Amino acid sequence: MGHKIVALVACLLLAAAASRAQALPPTQTALPATINAQAPASAVSLTLADALARAKANSPQFQAALTQLGMAREDRVQARAALLPGVDYNNEFIYTEGNGTPSGRFIANNGPHEYISQGAVQQVVGLGQFADYRRAVAAQALARAKAEIAARGLIVTVVRAFYGVLVTQGKTQSTQAAADEAQRFLDNSRKLEQGGEVAHSDVIKAQIQANDQQRAFQDAQLSEQNARLNLAVLLFPNFFQNFSLVDDLATAPVLPPIAEVQQLAQKNNPELSAAFAALEAANHEVTVARAGHLPTLVLDYFYGVDANHFAVSTDGIRNLGYSATATFNIPVWHWGAIESRVKQAELQRHQAQVELSAAQRQALADLQSFYAEAETARAQLDTLHDSAELAADSLRLTNLRYQSGEAIALEVVDAQNTLTQARNNYHDGEARYHVAIANLQTLTGAF
Repeated sequence: MGHKIVALVACLLLAAAASRAQALPPTQTALPATINAQAPASAVSLTLADALARAKANSPQFQAALTQLGMAREDRVQARAALLPGVDYNNEFIYTEGNGTPSGRFIANNGPHEYISQGAVQQVVGLGQFADYRRAVAAQALARAKAEIAARGLIVTVVRAFYGVLVTQGKTQSTQAAADEAQRFLDNSRKLEQGGEVAHSDVIKAQIQANDQQRAFQDAQLSEQNARLNLAVLLFPNFFQNFSLVDDLATAPVLPPIAEVQQLAQKNNPELSAAFAALEAANHEVTVARAGHLPTLVLDYFYGVDANHFAVSTDGIRNLGYSATATFNIPVWHWGAIESRVKQAELQRHQAQVELSAAQRQALADLQSFYAEAETARAQLDTLHDSAELAADSLRLTNLRYQSGEAIALEVVDAQNTLTQARNNYHDGEARYHVAIANLQTLTGAF
């Protein structure tokens, strides 16, 4: 009989496992076939603000910071609830073997049948509960500061990727213009060679320049494609790539005076806020640990039925009633566990103090460094723009001199390369200023 039962149980387990395997979805070992199922139907034009909103919705690091903030908020709710009375309703039935008397064999029970149906209110009074709540409040402030750090760090990442795409687009246009110019120079040198005005070496030099510019144009196209792919990863959950960007490279925010930036940094630096919140949480952690040495008062109040019959009254005797208890727990000996927890908390507090001091020093250094970077980048924009215009004019004049026989091919090639480099430098300078402002705003917030 026992073997039959074992076999039956085994068959049931196998059947359950088979049904569960059928219910599970197949394991995916490749990219989903419908990766663009939720993609927009047409091309999307994005401003920087649009890109930031999309990145916040899709960034796992930023969402993880928000998750930690939400968990810290719920920890505070739970710690606050521990300060308030808790209400439960208990229902229990106890059966005791009889011994021929109403009390039953176990003297601790009231009879063979005991019914308990009571509402219970409990309040725990102790320093540890209050300190734990204040620690939870500090932990929530710490999580909020870390979420702000993650948000501002994400802004820097998006700004760098957003303007990286715009810069690569500008470089693609510059290199394409340079390739077209190199091709025109090659055609012009061939015509001049046919007229006997220049040597064949000029044609060779022009051909080499045209080949170089064509390769540079292909590399620029590849860089632009890679930059767009990096931005698409940040912005779209379905890897959508049919988007365009609103070019606002020339409309960077104005850099405020250093005094105003310092005031903003004192108020809005999330790194310092996180360090202060961590120190406050560590202080409360020490209080919680030290509270283990103190007594705790537990108050309990019960109202309901605790009788041999599940009824409000039995034989004219009322079963419904109440009872109350007060327990005063005094810690006496715990083999050094409480002292050990206090030492751990004090070590954590010391570490928090060290980290706060380091954060303050780093904040001062970062503020000066980021402001100097933004100031330098802004100051160089005008000269970079002037250099690009001068290079364009130089190329025009050099072409005229070459056509009149006053310049050699090397001068034309040098002028072409100088113009391409000047235009690329200007695009890099614009992006550098935007990124420098974004880095500065990680300390100050938006301005």
